[in-house]
Amino acid sequence: MLAALTEQDLSLTAPAQDKMGELFSQVDDNIQGVRVFATPGGCSGISFGMTFTDSVNDDDGVLDVGRFKVVVDGGTLQHLRGVEIDFVDRGDGNASFVFNNLPSMGGGCGTCGSSAGGCA
Repeated sequence: MLAALTEQDLSLTAPAQDKMGELFSQVDDNIQGVRVFATPGGCSGISFGMTFTDSVNDDDGVLDVGRFKVVVDGGTLQHLRGVEIDFVDRGDGNASFVFNNLPSMGGGCGTCGSSAGGCA
């Protein structure tokens, strides 16, 4: 059963919503949303990434942002609860999505555990 996510589960800043909306408007109509996923690795033991998805599974959580949906599977959501996704453009060609408020999972090497490897 699909679960509707709330801003307490996962939130996006206005710049992140704008950039995702812009990117979403450039993809095929069969794309259902933006999937946020976790993979083992990185200093905190987990790295996060995002990709377009053309399917939403029964056990996915969905955050409806209006112009698009953010889709998260249950395994990833347990690591993302309370996280804020931001889009940071430093003006030097290194614009990226960053994951803020990641829970501390031990380790650490100064990258805030984001898949982009940077802190806002």
